[in-house]
Amino acid sequence: MKAIRAEFTRTGGPEVIEMREVTVLAPGPGEVTVVQSAVGLNYIDTYHRGGVYQVKLPSGLGLEAAGTVAALGEGVSGIKEGDRVATFGPALGAYASARNVPAASLFVLPDNIDERTAAAALLKAATTEALVERCARVEDGWPVLVHAAAGGVGLLLVQWLKSKGAMVIGTVSTAAKADAARAAGADHVIRYDSEPVAPMVRELTGGEGVRVVFDGVGMATWEASLDSAARRGLIVSYGNADAPVTGIGLGVLAAKGSLFCTRPTLFDYYAKPAERAAGAALVWDMIGSGKIKVTVGQTWPLEQAADAHRALEARETTGSTLLIP
Repeated sequence: MKAIRAEFTRTGGPEVIEMREVTVLAPGPGEVTVVQSAVGLNYIDTYHRGGVYQVKLPSGLGLEAAGTVAALGEGVSGIKEGDRVATFGPALGAYASARNVPAASLFVLPDNIDERTAAAALLKAATTEALVERCARVEDGWPVLVHAAAGGVGLLLVQWLKSKGAMVIGTVSTAAKADAARAAGADHVIRYDSEPVAPMVRELTGGEGVRVVFDGVGMATWEASLDSAARRGLIVSYGNADAPVTGIGLGVLAAKGSLFCTRPTLFDYYAKPAERAAGAALVWDMIGSGKIKVTVGQTWPLEQAADAHRALEARETTGSTLLIP
């Protein structure tokens, strides 16, 4: 089977992404051949491409995709040809029209979840589930802050947190993104490009600050996160859209109110089969029940992956972005 695949042989900007025609061989033991109909674009893809997270080169690109099973390797059980499936890695190579994938990394889609929704949501929604349910363990009535509230994870975080009964404050950079965050359920929206984040958070919380800060931006929002957190509050620093948080002494956590801080990764929360099954089941339930709605803000042909990366890094996207093979 012939397929189109994105690869990079050196790290750098979007220009290092190359599209190549490859031959997909018969799946090996424990593998499944998937013909992919949609690929999810995630900010972590730019970390791999740019060298923030180092990978062995040459490398495929992308973690998240959905499609249909075309062939099974030896020893595969629980999946059959024709099943609709999705994955969020950890193996790279999702930017492809077809490929062989370890069966253990696949999730069979429920009948009420289409492939584009799965590709747009699985990694981001599983991230949201892990952050809200198992990392921060948010409870009813808690005030929380979500940076980049109109992004792919941000919109899902706002909706998931509202389903838990939290009071959600979101930060955004444009009027359109403010509208998107409010439509997702944010109680208050702060334009960080023109408004002081931490003072406004304090005002909105009666001076107390928030119980949890969800920060996927990184260094640019670190000070605002510190100054927005309540005494003994938790900062969940889950991404580096701006730059990694570095050079911080632990003493600042004490000075700001005995704060907690964690730097979680999705795969540590979806490490065991039982964790993966339980987390995915909750994700499908939240999407299928309508408690969270997946917003596909833009689509690009797979061959234009570099352009999609440029738009993502320029913060020109809203919601999830799909690459279509």
